[in-house]
Amino acid sequence: MTGPDGPRRASGSDGGDFRPAGGGSDLAREEEERAVEQALALVGGTTLRPGRGRDIPGTPGTTGTPRASGASGGDLSSGPSGSPGNDRRGSSGPTGNGPDQSASTDSASTDSAPVGGSPGGNGPSAGGPSGGARATAQASGSDQRPRPGRSSSEAPAPNAEPATPKAPPLAWDRARAVATRAGRTGPPATIRLPLDRALGHVLAEPLGALTDLPSFDTSAMDGWAVAGPGPWAYEAGAGLLAGRGPDTPLPDGTAVRIATGARVPPDTTAVIRSEHAHPDEAKGLLHARRSVVTGQDIRPRGQECRSGEQLVPAGTVVTPAVLGLAAAAGYDALPAVPRPRVDILVLGDELLAAGLPHDGLIRDALGPMLGPWLRALGAEVAGPVRLGDDAGALRDALASSDADLIVTTGGTASGPVDHVHPVLDALGAELLVDGVAVRPGHPMLLARLPAPGQMKGQAEGSYLVGLPGNPLAAVSGLLTLAEPLLAGVAGRPAQDAYRALVHAEVHGHPHDTRLVPVVHRAGRAGGRDHVAPLRYNGPAMLRGIAAADGLAVVPPGGVRSGTEVEILDLPWAPATPWTEGCFT
Repeated sequence: MTGPDGPRRASGSDGGDFRPAGGGSDLAREEEERAVEQALALVGGTTLRPGRGRDIPGTPGTTGTPRASGASGGDLSSGPSGSPGNDRRGSSGPTGNGPDQSASTDSASTDSAPVGGSPGGNGPSAGGPSGGARATAQASGSDQRPRPGRSSSEAPAPNAEPATPKAPPLAWDRARAVATRAGRTGPPATIRLPLDRALGHVLAEPLGALTDLPSFDTSAMDGWAVAGPGPWAYEAGAGLLAGRGPDTPLPDGTAVRIATGARVPPDTTAVIRSEHAHPDEAKGLLHARRSVVTGQDIRPRGQECRSGEQLVPAGTVVTPAVLGLAAAAGYDALPAVPRPRVDILVLGDELLAAGLPHDGLIRDALGPMLGPWLRALGAEVAGPVRLGDDAGALRDALASSDADLIVTTGGTASGPVDHVHPVLDALGAELLVDGVAVRPGHPMLLARLPAPGQMKGQAEGSYLVGLPGNPLAAVSGLLTLAEPLLAGVAGRPAQDAYRALVHAEVHGHPHDTRLVPVVHRAGRAGGRDHVAPLRYNGPAMLRGIAAADGLAVVPPGGVRSGTEVEILDLPWAPATPWTEGCFT
């Protein structure tokens, strides 16, 4: 860079200290500050791209283009064209310090500043051999350069900010925590459902007793209600039946037949079971075959609960037993959380919906699997929609969906027909998780879509979980992101983490967590229960997970036999008792 006080130069590895080569005027100091800002912008990934004959804004007397230092912190020299060093201005031949750097054919506008430098020094330097590939200027003198991984037709406009470098994938446990928090961003909605429609929903509020249970003293056995010491006089007859009978006191020294569940008369001392009583019909007296204890075989009022007492907490899944308890407590309808609504979009032109694989086409395994799996997690799921590799169709489907969660299969990597990332970017979605350090399934993602008609940063819309296309990798994405997210949206408690012994050495990934299908085994000869890893655990395989009842969370580096590992339960257990020989 040339100013009124002579050429300026940046130091190498000393932090970018710019010193004027000549005098110390105010103008020189002003230019020095600007030069520092420009150098920091370059190191931080901001590319300054003046066109032909234009000055860098705010810098008097400057017609060239600054460049970033090399990997070793080399200088930002601005010597004349062809001077020693790494100045690339005005050069019409190949210059620079790496074979991937080529000069522009336009000698007046050569700009080889790298695109997308790593801010803060956390990645390759903005220049030099490790600074990434340098794209040449267009022969016409245009300053547009395609970014790495983009076609030239998608090159950014002049002076556009470079793409933010993709962050490293999240650790597996952090990704699950993000999904859990996302599902619990707001209080769940509440609806009231009649008992015959509440099964499988989650209680939105605690279930409190509306009355004492039982609401009156009842007989726990068929037998005789007696008052005072025996023997007891009785009268022949049917006696007291459940749901009927007077509430008059039982006189002392008398007995009356009573059925299970019938209301016990006031002043009753005990109930004597039929098999423990001997009625003397000739004398009309009842004798006890065993000693009688006050209150025996009487179920007192409020024995199970008192009115207002909590029966089950909010977040409880409504099971048949919960329905029975609610009915006994007097409920006709329950406060429940609506089931999360899920849309499934199956991507990929290579997928067949029926028949045998042929000619490079394969069967879609995820479409038939995801719906039942998501229903087992408490969701209301529409049938899968097959879109193929069509970015426009994907965008339309996302924009028109009113589901709480959209699950896509495939297209989450960076291949030529992987459209999920570009479409999410076009819609203004917020990427909450973009890659997870887990095998299989590391290209999974979680995004929050803007609400219809809203811009990014305004009202929140639905979520999207992008699953990898390989079947077991997709299962990994389901358990890592979809399961905790849906639990939060549905108001379910998070799955309790637990650990179990693993009986076998399990190899691990050098850096990432592994999820390995396992099956529980009972301990033999007094040994502890344990889990056994299953053989077919490749990213594209389902044979192992079909036999599994959980996945072991294997830390980087693997585990030895006898080590405890965290287990993720599947929402069902295998119906068939698989033998170890087939899968282990």
